[in-house]
Amino acid sequence: MNRWKPVVLFTLTLMMEVMMSDAVRAGEPLAVGMQAPDFALPYATRDSIASTPLTLSAEVSRGPIVLAFYPADWSGGCTTEVCSLRDAFADLGRLGVRIWAISGDYVFSHYEWAKHHNLPFELLSDHDHGVAKRYDSFNPEKGYNKRTVYAIDTKGRIAYVNPQYSVADGKDFDALKAALAKIK
Repeated sequence: MNRWKPVVLFTLTLMMEVMMSDAVRAGEPLAVGMQAPDFALPYATRDSIASTPLTLSAEVSRGPIVLAFYPADWSGGCTTEVCSLRDAFADLGRLGVRIWAISGDYVFSHYEWAKHHNLPFELLSDHDHGVAKRYDSFNPEKGYNKRTVYAIDTKGRIAYVNPQYSVADGKDFDALKAALAKIK
């Protein structure tokens, strides 16, 4: 049994190092160049409530994806945000970009809101805010998502991040469009 002791100690040490490096990585804020955390969420469009979730890793190869986290359907700032994305949808589409708007609202609210504003993109339901938490897009004091935007390239890497996306003027949207134009 003593001859296995060094092997066991080495294995335990190696496992601890891996766990520690993962813990450090998990505490890092997401940044450009990092692999985007994968997820699968239910969604709705202006036409229907989907029967299967969207999975980031299964969809990124089809083209860049904008993850637009927002607090809630039917609120003023969020309506401004999604309507600006709607109004620029054709331009973004020419860049091969897809938009996934994400909040904690249920798909039923998303469906009605998308229909009401004629939103031509998917609205994903992150009701427990698990994805928002992984993307540092959740405000625990208020209990809803922060307005943050990520662009994910076709390799699943973060190509753009704005942790305090603003709809007050067009500056942040222009910066997003410029970043998307650079994604291959």
